[in-house]
Amino acid sequence: MNPFVFTAPPTPTLSIRGTSAAFPVRRVYCIGRNYAAHSIEMGGNPDREEPFFFQKNPDNLVQDGRFPYPPQTGDVHHEVEMVVALKSGGTDTAVQEALAHVYGYAIGLDMTRRDLQNAMKTARRPWEIAKAFEHSGPLSEIVPVETCGHPHEADITLLVNGEERQSSNTNQMIWKVPEMIAYLSRHYRLAAGDVIMTGTPAGVGPVRRGDVMVAKLEGVAQVEVAVV
Repeated sequence: MNPFVFTAPPTPTLSIRGTSAAFPVRRVYCIGRNYAAHSIEMGGNPDREEPFFFQKNPDNLVQDGRFPYPPQTGDVHHEVEMVVALKSGGTDTAVQEALAHVYGYAIGLDMTRRDLQNAMKTARRPWEIAKAFEHSGPLSEIVPVETCGHPHEADITLLVNGEERQSSNTNQMIWKVPEMIAYLSRHYRLAAGDVIMTGTPAGVGPVRRGDVMVAKLEGVAQVEVAVV
């Protein structure tokens, strides 16, 4: 007998390089303004302040190479980000122990309905309507740590139609990966299947239907995404 009142939706999963097994996604945490230059371009403070996070939905993460232009907006922006996938978690994790929880890394895009985000900022309301919509998190495959190591100093770039729009290095992140994990673990119980999007460098900008985005994380992965 079916224990549910209707068929349960499938668990969102991500593909992994080198295996047919899938990574089941539990939660998606996204840090805001984690590169000083991007913080400046968004009107924020480039100094090291306490980090802040918002969330996407697990099924917002997709790997099909397509980004359907979303409704209710006329200003969708690209934000290229390194992505961290966790294999374990817990609470009150020490910074020195945090990397032991990392399963692997990917490159992805935090697509943003910028006009809706700006309206929410003005009204002092949450951003989810601008961040947590369908197909808002195009990702590459996940690359296990055993394959790529920890990309502490890796170039991160985004090209749109062959033109470079964003370019930086992960060593420019204000809050590093171990610090993000430790901070989140003080506020939430992290667990296997959690995903952290680690912030975007400067150069965010609009995309239009027909554009092709190519996101790259040096030594790890790249992904091509068509705006349709």
